[in-house]
Amino acid sequence: MKRRAFITLLGGASAWPLAARAQQPAMPVIGYLSGRSADTEEPIRRPFLKALEELGFAAGRNVEIEYRFSQGQDARLPALAAELISRKVTILVATDRPSASAAKAATATIPIVFTSGFDPVQFGLVASFNRPGGNATGVSILTTALGPKRLGLLRELLPKSGTIAFLVNPNSGMTPYQIQEMEAAAQAVGQPLLVVSVGTEEAVDKAFATMAERNVAAVLYGATLFFQVIMDRLVALAARYRIPALYEWREFVTAGGLMSYSTDRNEVGRQAGIYAGRILKGEKPADLPVVQSSRFELVINLKTAKVLGLEIPPTLLARADEVIE
Repeated sequence: MKRRAFITLLGGASAWPLAARAQQPAMPVIGYLSGRSADTEEPIRRPFLKALEELGFAAGRNVEIEYRFSQGQDARLPALAAELISRKVTILVATDRPSASAAKAATATIPIVFTSGFDPVQFGLVASFNRPGGNATGVSILTTALGPKRLGLLRELLPKSGTIAFLVNPNSGMTPYQIQEMEAAAQAVGQPLLVVSVGTEEAVDKAFATMAERNVAAVLYGATLFFQVIMDRLVALAARYRIPALYEWREFVTAGGLMSYSTDRNEVGRQAGIYAGRILKGEKPADLPVVQSSRFELVINLKTAKVLGLEIPPTLLARADEVIE
């Protein structure tokens, strides 16, 4: 064999692995969009990743995940959604209603799996629950609609009547609906209600000082991503001013809050992971019905109740899914 021909053969052999790699399909990329912070996203992200892996997709091994968090600032979500789309993601996962709306507005072609705390049909995410149509499907969870139920639980807890404060975020599009619903529920049972707007971290301290001055009996929180991001601050202020509080999510109670009533986020994250995996395997969002969350959990922190001098009624304790002692 001539030397030149031998070198040519060697060169061709060294190129074979490169050519083989070039022919391998690119690793799919999941764009993960959330209005929370990375820390407060964990109760949903953990079961999401576990379910995804059960369907054969492990992050870093055969699927890549790009995360974007707006830190409770809904106005940032459209730009974050655009960033993910520029990464040519295979699928978008949006784990709250504002993120889902931002994702839906950004693309009509990339599959979207959402979790929404408001009616996904009303917000144009899907055509219907059973036949979503379009490029989106996911999980519909009850958050904003649980306000009146939380009001009833808090009234059951309080040893004496008094004004209950309802803390809301004026920057959330859901706030007017939540106020209207809560005021109607309070009026129906003759419960005095004080609506307090808090849109920035600086306003939180002033809000609690105002509630203390008004001698409120307890405080309820509206459903908003902003409150989840500042969870530790809200729990600490309720403790400082000794105001009984009922929160939206279990994590507030494990952080020292008094009580929460909410959807089971483990179920929500798991279902989102299942749908993401099924779409990565070739199914279409239009053919996957929107799942409605069906599990709820009441969590009570007896340590906090003791510090506040509250006696939890036995009937309430009996209904609790988790009691922290």
